[in-house]
Amino acid sequence: MPECKVWRNPLNLFRGAEYQRFYWATQKEPLTFYDMNLSAQDHQTFFTCEGDAGKAEYEIMQTAWRERNPVVRIKAAKNALEINPDCAPAYILLAEEEATTIVEAEKILRTALKVAEGNYKKSQTFQHQGAIAEGIHRRDTNVLIYIKRRLAMCARKLGKLKEAVKMFRDLTKEIPPIMNVLNIHENLLEALLEMQAYADCQAVLAKYDDISLPKSATICYTAALLKARVVAEKFSPDIASKRGLSPAEMSAVEAIHRAVEFNPHVPKYLLEMKQLILPPEHILKRGDSEALAYAFFHLNHWKNVEGALNLLHCTWEGTFRMLPYPLERGHLFYPYPTCTECADRELLPSFHEVSVYPKKELPFFILFTAGLCSITALLALLTHQYPESMGIFASTTLNWFSLPFHFVKERIESVWPCNLLQQLSRI
Repeated sequence: MPECKVWRNPLNLFRGAEYQRFYWATQKEPLTFYDMNLSAQDHQTFFTCEGDAGKAEYEIMQTAWRERNPVVRIKAAKNALEINPDCAPAYILLAEEEATTIVEAEKILRTALKVAEGNYKKSQTFQHQGAIAEGIHRRDTNVLIYIKRRLAMCARKLGKLKEAVKMFRDLTKEIPPIMNVLNIHENLLEALLEMQAYADCQAVLAKYDDISLPKSATICYTAALLKARVVAEKFSPDIASKRGLSPAEMSAVEAIHRAVEFNPHVPKYLLEMKQLILPPEHILKRGDSEALAYAFFHLNHWKNVEGALNLLHCTWEGTFRMLPYPLERGHLFYPYPTCTECADRELLPSFHEVSVYPKKELPFFILFTAGLCSITALLALLTHQYPESMGIFASTTLNWFSLPFHFVKERIESVWPCNLLQQLSRI
């Protein structure tokens, strides 16, 4: 996996119903132009093809994704629907940006689903009639998958968990293995955790937590949560330090170390040591953007497991003792990428303080002792080389330090008579 490959956030929010509402409340832009440009490129790649050349509605949609003003984008989508009511990408844009509630977005997406299914069936019959026909069918497939996924996410947000889980399961079966980059299994895991169906979560992890598949914070931290759930309720650091860790506790701690090694920024958000913000539309694996996206949706799942956050709090920092040189050599994963900070600064809004890889901090006593020894050695060397100059410097320094004491003595003598001071000294 390339070091700084940017991935589409599988749990990204709806622009109109969620990101825009945040802007209205705070007057802060939750998305950067870099992040939105990446989304525009994604939409152009998946929702357009060579076969759209000459079709006015699809040419309008090609430019609509690139528009920075949301009002212009929405107007372009409506113009495309006036030309062709079966233009599914236009419905997608309206659901994402014009709808101000999840209920409205779901209503538009259901209309889009009917249109997309019709387009898919039409293109399916002609897909073997050349490269252009195949491209149109691929585009229609992408549109259909996207709409089904967003509908499932609407169901999840509206509390229809069983419906959402069924839709996500169906999608994971429909999509070929080469499309695992869509990470729909992460949506499924999150919905199952909300249902507290931990056995089903374990079954999904057994399939996707494989050495041949790319890892993510969702996979690593969900595996840690499931193992922590077995021991977290009765875990006590004092008792564990006396009797040692049991095999189950050792397994949970190792899973936490593995997760923290993959993404060291997540624990501060889960432990609420750092403030959460809305996650971006794209994430950088092992970066702060991925940590935000994971913690934003999974913090409640950790709170639902009694003692899980306490176990995380007691053990997560031990990972850094295992990794003395994380930028050069990893323990379970390849070294931590050095470019994540720069990429995260592009993805995350300016009002957010980007997390960097936690550096080991030396205790104050060690720093103080090192400084004192260095200064003493320097003074000894200077005294040996320049004894007269250092003698003058030392006497000047002592006189300068003694000035406050002389001043206090004079003030006391001016207030109290000398004979009173003598009597007091006799007493």
